[in-house]
Amino acid sequence: MDRKNFLRNGLVGLGTIVAVPTVMTSCSEEDDNNSDNNATTGDCDLSPSETVGPFPIKTPSQLVQENIIGNRTGVALLINLTIQDQSDNCNPLSGVFVDIWHCDAKGNYSQYGGNQLQATDYTDEDFLRGRQTTDANGQISFISIFPGWYMGRATHIHVEVLDANEDSLRVTQIAFPQDVCDEVYATNNYNGEADTSNTGDAIFADSLDENMLDSITGNTTDGYTLSKTIVV
Repeated sequence: MDRKNFLRNGLVGLGTIVAVPTVMTSCSEEDDNNSDNNATTGDCDLSPSETVGPFPIKTPSQLVQENIIGNRTGVALLINLTIQDQSDNCNPLSGVFVDIWHCDAKGNYSQYGGNQLQATDYTDEDFLRGRQTTDANGQISFISIFPGWYMGRATHIHVEVLDANEDSLRVTQIAFPQDVCDEVYATNNYNGEADTSNTGDAIFADSLDENMLDSITGNTTDGYTLSKTIVV
């Protein structure tokens, strides 16, 4: 399925999630304009190796899906990732698994809860988790919502890249610009201003520039499009 039709079909019936016409336009234009820019870069640095955190994805092979929203609500977010192989002159890496997971607007993770780490019990739910396989250009996309925050952490998305045998190639995290987070967290469904900034986050302390997303466009009404290159 081409990306334009993927977005059109994937966004049908999202109900309470914010509409995303701007996201759809910017994504298709970005793909058209940058299709030749995702080839060999010649030189690239490995993405920072980060912890999977206390809430890693438990059943990735059962969550092969483009739309990972589930029953959550929030500001729409289209996540476009490109995976590059540092050992192969930074060429796109096709045919590998990409798992992502992040918290909801209130800072809660699915598959966990009912304990000191997370009071609300979502052990029987799988929202905001998914797996895709990279295409010939090393690219995958997920339809999601803008992640919330929880105490002690800045806004982030977890990413793990695995080979065809499901051996992990890299676990990393994506950071978000503070100004965009402030705009989103001033809207309904979110918990207001985050208690931890990017510079105050222990995970990002030594690698913030490399963790930071490459670009993000959009607004809180139409949704956002995130782009990030992960190098393994």
